Amino acid sequence: MTDTPTHCPYCALQCGMSLGGDAAEPGGPLRVTPREDVPANRGGLCQKGWTAAEMLTVPDRLTSPLMRASRDAPLEPCTWDQAVDRVVSEITRLQGAYGPDAVAVFGGGGLTNEKAYQLGKFARIALRTSQIDYNGRFCMSSAAAASGRAFGMDRGLPGPITDLGRADAVLLAGGNVAETMPPFMRHLTDLQRAGGALIVVDPRRTTTARQADLHLQPTPGTDLALANGLLHLAVSEGLLDEDYLAERTGGFEAVRTVVNAYWPDRVERITGVPVPHMREAVRLLARGERSYVLTARGAEQHARGTDMVTAFINLALALGLPGRPGSGYGCLTGQGNGQGGREHGQKADQLPGYRRIDDPAARAHVAAVWGVDPADLPGPGRSAYELLSALGTPDGPKAMLLFGSNPVVSAPRASAVEERLDALDFLAVADFVPSETARRADVVLPTAQWAEESGTMTNLEGRVLRRRQAVRPPAGVRTDLQILAVLADRLQAPGTWSEEPAEVFEELREASAGGPADYSGITYERIEKEGGVFWPCPAEDHPGTPRPFLDRFATPDGRARFTPVEHRGAAEDVDPDYPVYLTTGRVLAQYQSGAQTRRVRPLVDAAPEPFVELHPDLAERLGIAEGAGVRVASRRGAATVRARLTDAIRQDTVFIPFHWAGEGRANLLTNPALDPMSRMPEFKVCAVRLEPVLTPDDEGAGS
Repeated sequence: MTDTPTHCPYCALQCGMSLGGDAAEPGGPLRVTPREDVPANRGGLCQKGWTAAEMLTVPDRLTSPLMRASRDAPLEPCTWDQAVDRVVSEITRLQGAYGPDAVAVFGGGGLTNEKAYQLGKFARIALRTSQIDYNGRFCMSSAAAASGRAFGMDRGLPGPITDLGRADAVLLAGGNVAETMPPFMRHLTDLQRAGGALIVVDPRRTTTARQADLHLQPTPGTDLALANGLLHLAVSEGLLDEDYLAERTGGFEAVRTVVNAYWPDRVERITGVPVPHMREAVRLLARGERSYVLTARGAEQHARGTDMVTAFINLALALGLPGRPGSGYGCLTGQGNGQGGREHGQKADQLPGYRRIDDPAARAHVAAVWGVDPADLPGPGRSAYELLSALGTPDGPKAMLLFGSNPVVSAPRASAVEERLDALDFLAVADFVPSETARRADVVLPTAQWAEESGTMTNLEGRVLRRRQAVRPPAGVRTDLQILAVLADRLQAPGTWSEEPAEVFEELREASAGGPADYSGITYERIEKEGGVFWPCPAEDHPGTPRPFLDRFATPDGRARFTPVEHRGAAEDVDPDYPVYLTTGRVLAQYQSGAQTRRVRPLVDAAPEPFVELHPDLAERLGIAEGAGVRVASRRGAATVRARLTDAIRQDTVFIPFHWAGEGRANLLTNPALDPMSRMPEFKVCAVRLEPVLTPDDEGAGS
């Protein structure tokens, strides 16, 4: 028996765990033991983490490539040679007819740094396509854009997660960490036990909000007005840090002018948050020496998400928080490697090291590492939803290679995404199970899973961690690096294409050197010895950077930038035809599109089907009973789910979790209106109507 120290395959907390089992027996049972030496979880795991090993042996695990002879034919097992031949021939045929951008690549925020890096490299020099993006665009892209605008750099939390437990106050906008990353709550509990205050902003009284000292419950889509209102109160009550504003920031006067119009009564009318609650929130944040403002998907997944986050950053800057030890603004990254996944090349406009793809110096540096002419690198491509929407159109890609994502469930306006996938001439999907997206593919390539391969992940703190192989993958399964290497070889791509994660990481270090996300001083040996290394780390004798911005921000003049932003409301407001707000999110026992968790029996038992959460008063007006089937319709489609009545949600709002496929898909309803800067879709608010369709005893809702 062996014990392999590694990290959980799910969220960006990347909890430490050990896997015990016999490495000589692929498919054998593994035991999961939480690690005490990882600060993020300190010996704790959530239900998903405890059952993570069961994911490796799910009944429909793919162990052979699948291929269909024609679009109407079924997927049938084939050999690896046949599958690779088909992929290469289709790429060659379609690029020969339509050019390099005829083939697109779509990645995932759960891929290791090595795989994310190699996938971006493969797109740009093996395929020479600009058409690459990833599902992390749907995660924290608005926070990344806002942080880059304010600080010159984006890096999740502004310090180690343990700093939160020593803070005086934390404001969490749009996050339900008690369900999405439960071990995170330990740090917030430490804060409260030491006398600190937790403030939660959420339209629902979630598990996290119930633990808060103060819950602000705004109308969906009004977070920006709330943040501006809080800053107005900070100005009027003399709570600004004037010395900090003068020494470390620029542009505040323009923001002061804007927030003058957000007087308390007006903000209460817009948001529904009582003025006394707003006053208390500002005073709690300002009274201590160490405070944090944190945002998560609830404040970010909007068509004005970048501006919403900017409003909260403005509040944090006005109070003098960012760049001080134990204080600051931070974003709670969602997916396991949402941070590293965009740092190293999956995002349409970025090259490794968080470099801009349209920067000549960045292109020259990366091209030199890859051994190509900078002129041969493509420019920026379409963002995730724009890319999915363009598939199969006259000017769009004719083929797609997809790794680590399930957009049939996770993308907004999901039925339209299905149509675009079906319009492709060719779709290849690399996955470990026949996900809803994989079932629409022409070729499916079975891939290794988290415990069957090694690599690095970058957690929400900006700490680079080692994921270690505990067992061999089943016979017939290959790693993503092996798949990319053989495809690159067959396409006669320039450069080297290693199958070994350690060798790929060495190249990643070189490619990232000098960039904002500089990993050049990070080695596997250092990660092993130090339990993780914080980027940027520009040299092997550099200690890493657990708390960036202590001396200066990453802007040209070293000062943080204020940006004035105005409340505009949701892209789609309620009206007589669609009179109720819909917001979406997660539940404790499921994860993302559910491709993993919906196959683990204890998690299915805990959360077997989707539901719509609505206030009892709204349910009474609509004639909807607890447990009854409900048809929820928006302008884009309809979902059928069961009713769950609770007074923990506003009377004008309903909530549907998005983990399920079929008729209960929340993303059949969501609005793909895009943020002009981050290109984030508006997942968090749209207008719907509800009507009962089944009694509580009827079967079939959400199936």
